[in-house]
Amino acid sequence: MAEESITTTTLATPENQPSSGLTPPQESNSTHQVLATETETLEQATETNPPETAVTAAAQPEVTPEEHHPPKVTETQTASTEKKETSQKEEASEEDKRIPQNLGSFKEESSKLSDLSDSEKKSLDELKHLVRDALDNHQFGSVPKPEDGSNAPEEVTIWGVPLLKDDRSDVVLLKFLRARDFKVKDSLAMLKNTVKWRREFKIDELVDEDLVDDLDKVVFMHGHDREGHPVCYNVYGEFQNKELYNKTFSDEEKRKHFLRTRIQFLERSIRKLDFSSGGVSTIFQINDMKNSPGLGKKELRSATKQAVQLLQDNYPEFVFKQAFINVPWWYLVFYTVIGPFMTPRSKSKLVFAGPSRSAETLFKYISPEQVPVQYGGLSVDPCDCNPDFSLEDPASEVIVKPGTKQTVEIIIYEKCEIVWEIRVIGWEVRYKAEFVPEEKDAYTVVVQKPRKMKPFDEPVLTQSFKVNELGKVLLTVDNPTSKKKKLVYRFNVKPL
Repeated sequence: MAEESITTTTLATPENQPSSGLTPPQESNSTHQVLATETETLEQATETNPPETAVTAAAQPEVTPEEHHPPKVTETQTASTEKKETSQKEEASEEDKRIPQNLGSFKEESSKLSDLSDSEKKSLDELKHLVRDALDNHQFGSVPKPEDGSNAPEEVTIWGVPLLKDDRSDVVLLKFLRARDFKVKDSLAMLKNTVKWRREFKIDELVDEDLVDDLDKVVFMHGHDREGHPVCYNVYGEFQNKELYNKTFSDEEKRKHFLRTRIQFLERSIRKLDFSSGGVSTIFQINDMKNSPGLGKKELRSATKQAVQLLQDNYPEFVFKQAFINVPWWYLVFYTVIGPFMTPRSKSKLVFAGPSRSAETLFKYISPEQVPVQYGGLSVDPCDCNPDFSLEDPASEVIVKPGTKQTVEIIIYEKCEIVWEIRVIGWEVRYKAEFVPEEKDAYTVVVQKPRKMKPFDEPVLTQSFKVNELGKVLLTVDNPTSKKKKLVYRFNVKPL
C-alpha cells in the first residue's frame, strides 16, 4: 500500500552557528543549517516493507574540495514498524488532571521608564520627591543627622543601587510602587521598613560573610529562561534526608542559620540582575515538590512561613514566575486553602505541573539546553564536565507522535567528527544510529544497534562518529506507544 503524506517545511539556523543563508558557500569552520521536515502518515505502511530511512526530496549539490557546505538536518516522521504497545505512563494520574496548569495570563510589566503610563510616571515622580525629602531629613535612619547642622543628605543603598543616584534607582522604586498598587505613601512606608530591616539584619555585611551550609543541592541557580530571566531551583525533596533535615531545622539556632544562608543566596543573586531601564530584574523560580516532606514537618513549615513573610515584606517584585513541578496530591489541599487569599495578579504568576507534565511545562519557558538533566533537559550540573556541549549550544525539539517513527537525518558534506546528544523524555522507544555513505556501493555503518530504551535508562545518550567520506548520519526513534513523546537533540561538528 502506498503511503499518503502531508509534508511541511520550515527553515531555522541555530544561534551559535553562522548561517549559510542563500549566499554561495564560503570556506570556513564547519557550520550547520537545520531544515526541519515533518511528515504525517495518513495510511499505515505494510509490515513487509516498512520505511527504514528518511528520503531527501531535493537533489544533493555536487561538492568540490574547494567548497564548504554546512551539514543539513531533515526530520522525517513515518509509521512505526513496531507493534503498538501500551505505555506504562499512558495517561496522567487523576492528581495530574486536577492540578491547575496555569492560573491566568501574566505579562511582566516593562521596566522601561518610557513604557510607563502617565499616571505611573506621576506616581514615580511623587515617590522620588518623598524619598528626596526623607534622605534630606535622615528619615531612613541609616546614619544620624549631623549635629553641626550641616545639610548633607543621607545616603541609602539597596541591592547595590544607591537611591536617587541614577536611573537604576527608578527601577528599584517601581518595584515598591507595583507591590503597593502605585499608592505612593504606602510604597514609601514599605521602602522605609525594608531599609530598616536590612540595617537590623546587617544585609551588606551578610553578603560578604563566608557561611557554611550543605544546601547547594536544595537551592541553586542554573541557566536562563527564553526571555533571559535567571532560573532558581528549589528542591524540597532533599529534606527527606533526615540528617540534612535535622542539621538544618532541629533547633531555633539552626533555623536562624538556614534563614541567613537563604537571604545571603538571594541577595547575591539579586545583585547580578540588571536594574537599568529595560533590563532583566526578576527571577524565574522553580519549586520541585518531588518527595517533599509536606505539611507535616512543623519545623520546615515554620521556617518556610518566616522566609515567605520576609520575602513579601522586603523583596518586592523579584519573581517573574513561580513554577511548581512534580506536584503531589497533597498540594491540592494546600492550594485549596491558600488560593482564595491570593490576589489575581499573584495567581497569574503561578504555574503547576504534575510529574508526567513537568518537563513539557518547563520547555514552554526554558530551552532544553538550559534545563538540568534531572528535569528533562540536556544541561549537566555545573560541577560536572561536558567538554562537547555548553549552555550556549542550542537543542532542537521534535514531537514523536504515537505509533510513528522519527528520523533525524544529518547530511554531511566534508570530513569531520560529529558529536550528538539525544534523549526522549521517559524513553519507552527504540533508538538506532547509522551512517549512510553517499557512495552507492558503500556499506551502511551501524553506530548504534536498535536499542529498546526503558524509562529508567540513562537520560541522555552522547555519541560520536568520525566521518571520512560524504554521507549522512541517521538518528531514528521508533515510538510504538499510544502516547506522544518529546525528542530532544543537538550536535556539534568538528572538521578533521
